[in-house]
Amino acid sequence: MGLLSLAIWLPVAFGVLLLGLGRDSQAGMVRWIALVGAILSFAVTIPLYTGFDAGTSAMQFVESLMWIERFNVRYHLGVDGISVWFVLLTAFITIIVVIAGWEVITERTNQYMGAFLILSGLMVGVFSALDGLLFYVFFEATLIPMYIIIGVWGGPRRVYAAFKFFLYTLLGSLLMLVALIYLYYKSNYSFDILTWHRLPLPLDAQMLLFGAFFMAFAVKVPMWPVHTWLPDAHVEAPTGGSVVLAAIMLKLGAYGFLRFSMPIAPDATRELDWLVIGLSLVAVVYIGLVALVQQDMKKLVAYSSVAHMGFVTLGFFLFNELGVSGAIVQMISHGFVSGAMFLCIGVLYDRMHSRQIGDYGGVVNTMPKFAAFALLFSMANAGLPGTAGFVGEWMVILGTVQVNFWLGAIAATALVFGASYTLWMYKRVYFGPVTNDNVRTLTDINAREFLMLAVLAVAVLWMGVYPKPFTDVMHHSVTDLLRHVAVSKLQ
Repeated sequence: MGLLSLAIWLPVAFGVLLLGLGRDSQAGMVRWIALVGAILSFAVTIPLYTGFDAGTSAMQFVESLMWIERFNVRYHLGVDGISVWFVLLTAFITIIVVIAGWEVITERTNQYMGAFLILSGLMVGVFSALDGLLFYVFFEATLIPMYIIIGVWGGPRRVYAAFKFFLYTLLGSLLMLVALIYLYYKSNYSFDILTWHRLPLPLDAQMLLFGAFFMAFAVKVPMWPVHTWLPDAHVEAPTGGSVVLAAIMLKLGAYGFLRFSMPIAPDATRELDWLVIGLSLVAVVYIGLVALVQQDMKKLVAYSSVAHMGFVTLGFFLFNELGVSGAIVQMISHGFVSGAMFLCIGVLYDRMHSRQIGDYGGVVNTMPKFAAFALLFSMANAGLPGTAGFVGEWMVILGTVQVNFWLGAIAATALVFGASYTLWMYKRVYFGPVTNDNVRTLTDINAREFLMLAVLAVAVLWMGVYPKPFTDVMHHSVTDLLRHVAVSKLQ
């Protein structure tokens, strides 16, 4: 068992162990076991970075075993400069989520913590699978723990939100399964994704494959107009569910474009780039305007996520290194920033049991430490230079300007809208005099809350000030992907 297998199955094993501890009287022990499991799972991913050779685009830490011999299905794992970051991000966010639910979850604590650890392992499996069927199994299996998390620990409309989340993402993935089966037969009965990258497919077949993959991954991102499940899921999910949903699960769809759509159907990708760029710009501009009128903090940040992920899909289909690298950086930074934003909303909700912006005001007077953290994360969400939220968006805007100045100008309006809705929310919630007796009695963050916010604050500032380690690792994988798409077009 290699490092990637450990990164997948160690959290799953801890999750299954926690499911066996069935009494709430054991909640204290459950929390510590969950924390140990999350920390160990993160620890085994660190050598993936320290031992990574950034000078090559080849897959590294590869594991390959026969799984289903009759159909030539292999348990095939590996990471390159693109996927390695998401393995680390998944394990890192899982620690934050365990700490976030430490005092808040008092019922079925073992099932709550177990679901997140199992989900963490499955998501690592998505990012490291090199066998098409194995990818599909992990991709679909992630729906089950998140469905349970929303449906059991969510808000008043949790069952509706959980069903909507499950049906949207499941139906979107069914066409992908058809595409995988087609590729299996075209590649002489192989599910090897790297083999599929080299298949000489005619344009009409590529167009159909691109459409099938697009339906699966666009829903997961989510792209406009198939984004409507996300605000409902975020609003009803518990804080930890919103953090994982925004920080990791949205990235599964974006990652699918890089691993399947672009390298397997490169000619179709070139032919349909206008469609994806158009939908991405709609998400960036229109959804930014939608976020401006929200009265629920969670819904505002949920729409903000759709707009920020619009930058990701925009960057992918520019076909230049600035755009693609910027989009990947944006995916990582969005994991830190959006996760922190939802944690801040969770801190307030735990005290006030309200997410309505109008119910707050003057929080800085009673929670000054917390307000300082919230200000940093709000500035990062608005794309302030020096924070993680700026780097990826700026790279994508520069990449867009290289393709077309006016498209770049439209994309840049997102920074204006992002600043508008984020600062508007911060002003109404945190600034001004205390006008609400409930706000007047608020207590500032405790040591546990300070720790999880401080760790994310360090990550946001580190990535904003010094993004070089991230771009260096992904450089060769990105250039190799772009070369593959360009060469295919010339042929």
